Amino acid sequence: PPRSCRIIGGRGWDNSVVAPQGWVRVRAVSTPSAEEESSLFCGPDGQVMDRPGGVSLVSESASKLYHIHTMGCQMNLADSERMAGALEAEGYVCTPDIDMASVVVYNTCSIRDKAEQKVYSAVGRIAAKKRKSMGDTRIVVAGCVAQQEGEALLRRIPELDLVIGPQHAPSIGHLLAQVETTDAQLCATEEIDGPVAEDVTAPKRDSSVSAWVNVIYGCNESCTYCIVPSVRGSEKSRDADAVLREVIACAEAGYQEVTLLGQNIDAYGRDLPGVADDGSGRRLWTFSDLLRKVASDPLCPPRVRFATSHPRYFTRRLVDTIAELPRVCRYFHIPFQSGDDEVLRRMARGYTAQRYEDILAYVREKMPDCSITADAFVGFPGETEEQFERTCDLVRRCKLDSVNTAAYSPRPGTPAAVWDDQVADLIKQDRLQRLNAVVAEVAEEASQRWLGTEQWLLFEGVDAKDACIAWGRTDGNRKTWVRCASEAEAEGLVGKFGRVTITEARAFSLSGDLLEVVS
Repeated sequence: PPRSCRIIGGRGWDNSVVAPQGWVRVRAVSTPSAEEESSLFCGPDGQVMDRPGGVSLVSESASKLYHIHTMGCQMNLADSERMAGALEAEGYVCTPDIDMASVVVYNTCSIRDKAEQKVYSAVGRIAAKKRKSMGDTRIVVAGCVAQQEGEALLRRIPELDLVIGPQHAPSIGHLLAQVETTDAQLCATEEIDGPVAEDVTAPKRDSSVSAWVNVIYGCNESCTYCIVPSVRGSEKSRDADAVLREVIACAEAGYQEVTLLGQNIDAYGRDLPGVADDGSGRRLWTFSDLLRKVASDPLCPPRVRFATSHPRYFTRRLVDTIAELPRVCRYFHIPFQSGDDEVLRRMARGYTAQRYEDILAYVREKMPDCSITADAFVGFPGETEEQFERTCDLVRRCKLDSVNTAAYSPRPGTPAAVWDDQVADLIKQDRLQRLNAVVAEVAEEASQRWLGTEQWLLFEGVDAKDACIAWGRTDGNRKTWVRCASEAEAEGLVGKFGRVTITEARAFSLSGDLLEVVS
């Protein structure tokens, strides 16, 4: 019989979680193709957190082991890091083996229906195992599907113990303790009022080289296709001093790169009080101001990235700021979604295709060696063949380095989901394949400009299939492979900067020869 169900809400961003220092790595459940890897940050099947040596710290019979399976975007990975920190503060240890875990966490994505269905499939399998042989295992669904479905998830899957939305992720340890005490299903999905209150210490990072740093949570946009505002809440900017403290802490812990994160990072500061004292009338804090504060600090890591930008709010002032800050990578991810103005209007995106092209033109004028990637999808309700072709034409004209593509997927609660002029699935899939072909062709051509050049890489890992090959990313975020003389040499490059000559240029990656290494 189903257990009792309580709804847990809260007021104030009470994220006071004690998270010990350390790092974790993430392994892919399956190896995605280049096309699949571009569509979801965690790959088509998600990523399982694997803290090196974690299970060896305790006996295999230990009862407090956690397993986190993350699906979706960078924001979800950052949330998983915070949940890992909260769980380890409660004495749990990470295990990549789901059968050993006493707590299984699925951090979920609902951006498209296919991603959501994979969540139900995964949770259904572990729920069936729990019924048969894992009776004491606690199952947690977190993230966007949890926020979207809430209490309905508990009714649909009685074996679930805890459903928590993104805002409640840092409180997972406290909520699990309530589950243990009451043996009741808990649902924590209510939006938390008030400003962001900071975590006491750092989360468990998913890398020893590059760290995520959230600067703004939520989204206030009203795009007619997008579920993000309803599952991640309204915009809440972090205090600039708090962001800088976390960035400096990352540098002190040995991280060489930080990525500042926000669903709409250009909106940073518009919910914060104050007006600039320069007479411009602008608000006191914008993302340009935050970026300058972070990247100008002498204690900041050598590299700073950010994601994701919105063309409606992207400013020349931001471009000028980046051009003046050598620590900020010359890499921009600016989604355009469609190349047709009428489709953009119906999406409520707030800009035109020409506005998008003007943005790119100014970025390239100020930083000719920059890299630019984007997002786009096909088959939005009412999209005609001519409108689809305008999207392909925009990719060609903009000469983008890469475009993450998808077919439109109706999401519950969004206006476009109930419109009568839905595009047939076969047409959407045909258009997606054709757009992908254009993206690959343009990316291949754009990639050739790096051939024969010298680039600085930050090495992040070793190839899973050939341990003599190290890989890193250029300033422009292009993944680059370097063959080494031995496995030890390749492993020794991780966390270091290396100057390489590019010898091969493919559509979505490069290869090069190592010239020098800087620790």
